[in-house]
Amino acid sequence: MDVGFLILAFRDDRTNSSKVRPRMTAFFVSRDQGRSHKQRQRGARSVAQHRASRARKCGFSYYLWQGRRAFFTSLYARYCRVLRGFGDNDGMIMYLYPFGSLHRNFQSLRFVALSMPLVLAACSGAPPPPPEPIVPVGIAKTERKAVPELLTAVGSVEAINSVAIKSLVDGQLLESNVKDGENVKKGRLLFKIDPRPAQAALAQVNAALAKDVAARDLALAQVNRYKPVAAKGFISADQMQQYLTAFEAAAASVKVDQANVEAAKLTVAYSDIHAPIDGRAGRILVQAGNLVKANDTQALLTLNQLAPIFVNFAVPGQYVDRVRAAQAKGVLGVKASSAGIEGRISGELSFVDNAIDPTTNTVKLRASFANADERLWPGQFVDIELTLGSDADALAVPEGAIKAGPNGSYVFVVRPDGRAEQRAVTVARSVNGDAMIAKGLSVGETVVTDGQSRLVDGSRVKVAEPSK
Repeated sequence: MDVGFLILAFRDDRTNSSKVRPRMTAFFVSRDQGRSHKQRQRGARSVAQHRASRARKCGFSYYLWQGRRAFFTSLYARYCRVLRGFGDNDGMIMYLYPFGSLHRNFQSLRFVALSMPLVLAACSGAPPPPPEPIVPVGIAKTERKAVPELLTAVGSVEAINSVAIKSLVDGQLLESNVKDGENVKKGRLLFKIDPRPAQAALAQVNAALAKDVAARDLALAQVNRYKPVAAKGFISADQMQQYLTAFEAAAASVKVDQANVEAAKLTVAYSDIHAPIDGRAGRILVQAGNLVKANDTQALLTLNQLAPIFVNFAVPGQYVDRVRAAQAKGVLGVKASSAGIEGRISGELSFVDNAIDPTTNTVKLRASFANADERLWPGQFVDIELTLGSDADALAVPEGAIKAGPNGSYVFVVRPDGRAEQRAVTVARSVNGDAMIAKGLSVGETVVTDGQSRLVDGSRVKVAEPSK
């Protein structure tokens, strides 16, 4: 492709001055190129001669050589300055302007042109092949180490207790003794509702109780008075039974009134709302002065217990037996992490659901965390690592050494002669930056961990110096 014919054409451009400013035009025609099928049949020489005749008609003198395009380009670049260059279907066309005093003496330029065949003949030999490149790479040794068996999933944090605080009585909200987001203790007074209606109702039932107690005492006195008389036969048995029935009815009324009093006292107590658990308050949804209803749909606020706390997640159903078998041997550790959490939080598996969800083929699990520092927050998404066990003597390499190819995973192994060998491997699993190798490598071999993109099978390599 790069062998062809060079046409070197000269023309004297005369101006009003007496100086002669020669101009040189170089055409390169490749051996297997031409503008048309007919020209390709005539051959590159015919195309070159045709171009030369066109140059002669335009007032040029020309010379024609056969050689390599690259040599023509480098040689003329030494003697001439390229004013304009472009390529077309016939090869390369350059418009050149000579350096120095060549523009004053056209014969000097002609000498350069006539001497070029000798230079081309001397340099027509093939250039020596370039040296084989050496690729700098990062390496690591294969080694045996403990590799844990992990299941990874995405979990959501859930409060272990969450209570929606609502009113149990109707009335006006008088006081709100808690702030948004405040930590509260169990039993703390949160809200106070107007107790006066409940207190009035309590007074009414207390009055009714006192009335019925008096009636009961009167009926008891009558029974005690007429019982000895009835025993002597001075009054009929029917009349004595009436006195006993009146006493029992009065005693029952007293019990009803006592129950009403307790209910009224409970209603009065409901006017003060206390925290049922230790937790953190959410946003207060009803402000003081508003009317509230018993068991309304809108809560006054929500309390969430943050310590301890749950994380719910799911794993594929195929791992149920493996999880249950590992859980039977002891408590399974769980690690939680997230982009907004520094480090990883340790917990333990506390619950495995009793059924696999048929729509997703997953089983739900729950882990519990102490969360004393409250780094886990309800509703937060975290990455979960469930540890099922560990292989104490696994063959491992850095995960960066493993590359994916059309036929599976592979690594580059550095041979003793300093060359890279591409080798297929079987990866059992990858854990925390280490890949556990099931097949393809042995202990102590050197693998490439960085620079694989520039390697092919058999490439020469050198260990790159670590950056300081």
